[in-house]
Amino acid sequence: MARIASTRLSRLLTGWSSEGPGPLPRRLADALRELAGRGDVAGGTVLPSQRELALVLGVSRSTVTAAYGLLESEGWLESVRGSGSRLRGSGTVDGYVTEGRLVSFDARSRAAATAGTADLSSGALPGLGTVGDAVGALTRGDLGTLLEDDGYHPYGIPALREGIAAYYRAAGVPTEAGQILVTSGSQQAVWLVAQALVEPGDTVVVENPTYRGALEALRARGARLVPVGGDGPGGGTEGADVAALRRLCAHARPRLVYLQPTAHNPTGRSLDGAARREWQRVLAEQELFTVEDTACAELALGDGDAGRGTALSAGTVPDEATPVPLVAGLPLGSSVTVGTLSKLFWGGLRVGWVRSSPQVVARLAKIKTSVDLSCSVVDQLVAVRLLATLPEARARRRAALRGQRDAAEALLLAEAPHWEWTRPAGGPALWVRVPGTDTETLAQLARRHGVSVVPGSAFSPVDGFRDRLRLPYAHGTDALAAALPTLLECAERAAG
Repeated sequence: MARIASTRLSRLLTGWSSEGPGPLPRRLADALRELAGRGDVAGGTVLPSQRELALVLGVSRSTVTAAYGLLESEGWLESVRGSGSRLRGSGTVDGYVTEGRLVSFDARSRAAATAGTADLSSGALPGLGTVGDAVGALTRGDLGTLLEDDGYHPYGIPALREGIAAYYRAAGVPTEAGQILVTSGSQQAVWLVAQALVEPGDTVVVENPTYRGALEALRARGARLVPVGGDGPGGGTEGADVAALRRLCAHARPRLVYLQPTAHNPTGRSLDGAARREWQRVLAEQELFTVEDTACAELALGDGDAGRGTALSAGTVPDEATPVPLVAGLPLGSSVTVGTLSKLFWGGLRVGWVRSSPQVVARLAKIKTSVDLSCSVVDQLVAVRLLATLPEARARRRAALRGQRDAAEALLLAEAPHWEWTRPAGGPALWVRVPGTDTETLAQLARRHGVSVVPGSAFSPVDGFRDRLRLPYAHGTDALAAALPTLLECAERAAG
């Protein structure tokens, strides 16, 4: 029988412990029943022990015991001698679990926000005014001859595919339109790669930590995730360990490697020039299929890990520069680059892409067609206009993020000087170490006090980084400042 780890279950149990009607055991029982009813936890799954779940949720064991008892009396839970408590479900057997990644976008979270909840669960950026300008500038002429066909373009409209190819050529990477597949954001691109290139049981190498949307897509496909690298001592981030990949390849053959070399999510680090060259060398020597996710690369801040006023370090991206993919030096047939406009411009603009060989692009397009036929033509026309404004938008976004990052760091230095982090080279958040604290428990306690935050283990393929938090700063520091007293109090309660 399948078991669910307490850490994964705690990330699914979002919102249950906030103020509401009924005692805490009743609310916990209702939340568990809801997970079963929706199929988020498959029927037959064995739940964690009462003691283990109580510890990670930051509640008493009697609360969990009472909740399990309520579920058992209602027929949603049964005790199996020697195996623990098995959750009864709606018959759904799909093991795909999103671990609450999109909780900040659903209706329940929006309702909670109006009641005073401080939402630090998402690093998504507010839109740039340029998007509204591009939408308003569209005319019938933009549609032109596109209206003469059925509107379905499985690979993307020609103008956008050529525009994205030109984006790479501007970075010195030869690219043709036939090497581009337009997708509904970078998340769909990663999902398509998992569906097309990974079979259940395949070994996939990932960084640790890494983008949790990729972890979800690969887990849903049944991949065996093998992490390489991790965080350095004292909260510093070393990134993925190329030596560990060499050792792995000595006795195993990974199906593919998934990397984020620039403006990594969640750490914000970017590999320097020497590290990028070493990765290129090993990936080429081992002939490994490589997926480079550059979704956040346009959010590279151009100052590396150095303080303000210092020279750019190797591998950083100046304001006017287009990020160069690490895989640009690898064979096109054994590499994929994932990109998007959604991070730089606006999450509501669902335009992403894949750059690879025409053969890989065709394989991905076939799967995509079975899901959504094609992306919106109107969205793609807006994207064509936005590509023309990219240098200005890039400079504006990066300048704003630098100021927001500096303000968030100043706040933490003043209010939480014992917390540790490395200044991010890009992205919308700080990757913070809370010494001696289980951040899974901290996150649960914080939710009961109106603060939603994501623990580090959500970004780990092996539930690591139990002392880390991702703290977004891209919406300004007001929310972080309001939430910080609660986070500090909950950190003390969750400590060791």
